[in-house]
Order: sequence, then C-alpha cells, then structure tokens
Amino acid sequence: MKKEENLEQMAKTDEVKVADEKAYQASENAQQNETLEKEVKENRKQEFFRFIKFLLFSISAGVIQFGSFTLMTEAFGWDSFWGPHIISVVLSVIWNFTFNRKFTFKSANNVPIAMTLVLAYYVVFTPASAFGGQALENAGWNGLLVEALMMIINFVTEFFYQRYIVFRSSINTNSLAKAKINKALELLQEGGFVKSNLTAKMQKAVLQENTIEKIYKKKEN
Repeated sequence: MKKEENLEQMAKTDEVKVADEKAYQASENAQQNETLEKEVKENRKQEFFRFIKFLLFSISAGVIQFGSFTLMTEAFGWDSFWGPHIISVVLSVIWNFTFNRKFTFKSANNVPIAMTLVLAYYVVFTPASAFGGQALENAGWNGLLVEALMMIINFVTEFFYQRYIVFRSSINTNSLAKAKINKALELLQEGGFVKSNLTAKMQKAVLQENTIEKIYKKKEN
C-alpha cells in the first residue's frame, strides 16, 4: 500500500514538474516574442529616421541640382537638356554622398570603393535619365518639370541603392557612431551596469537604444 502511495506521489510530482516546465517554456516564448516585436519596431524606427535624414540631405542636394540646372539654362541660355543636366547631377552627387556617408549612414568604409559603387549607379542612371528627359522634353514637356521628375526618381532609387549596396555592411562604423557607443557605455556604467560582451550585434543594439538588460548585467553586490 505504501509503495502504491509512493508511486502515486511520484507521478503527481512528475506531472507538476511537466506543468511547471510547460509554463516556464510558455513564459520564455512569450518573452522572446515580445523582445522580437520590440526589435522589429526599433529597427523600423531607426530606418524611418535614416530615411528622413537621407531625405533632408537629398533636398539640399536637389536645391543644388535644380539651382545649377536653372542657372545654366535660364541665366546662361544653355539650350540643351544634356549638358546642364549632367553637370547639375555631378554637383548634387558629390554633396549628397559626402553628407549621407558621414551623418545618415555613419559609415567608415573606404571612400574610393564607396564612390566607385555610387559612380556605377550613376553610370546607369545618368544616361537613362538624360535620354528619358530629352525624350519627354521633345514630346512637349517643360524642361524644369522633367528635371523635377528625374530628381524624384533619383531620390527613391538612390536611397535603397546606398542603404543596401553601398553602405550595407558599414552602417554606424565611423567616429560619430563610436562616440555614441562610448557615451552610452559611460552613462550605463555610471548607472551601475557593466559591459558583459559587446559584440558587433550588441553595438548596434546600443546605437538603437535597446533595453539595457539585453546587453548588460547588473553589478554584483
């Protein structure tokens, strides 16, 4: 009888353990899902602000492109779409690349390599936009309207090209990004947190201002 009671007790204990394990696993899964959702939201937020920065610098580059194009065609009377268009594009590209590399993507990649990739984009885009723009102008479109259309197409395609090809593997690697990491470390250490293992992925998390608990462990008392 006692043996049967022991077996019954052991069975109940095993059931409790299994139930506890299932509850623990469910809690872990829920926490992981919540963390994943937070990371997705944070990544979207960061991409949004990166897009806004790119937009603002592109607008300033667009002012340079549109202004120089207007100056050459209206003030100097250059009666052609080709020449003014290509020159204005080159001026805006230099401006746009310089500021987006430093402030939008915060990249420390090799400048000649990055510029070569950008050049490859414009080797395709410039003649395509020039031919297309000239065709639209020949069809009766206003030259300034055509230039504005080419600028919009340029902005959208160039953002994705630079984000996922030119700077894809070097985002947040320059001195500005490193300074932000160091500042975050100082603030966290002052608050009683110490670095556990700052991998490249964790550096990105710091830059994105993710939860401290994911990167740091509390100092032991």
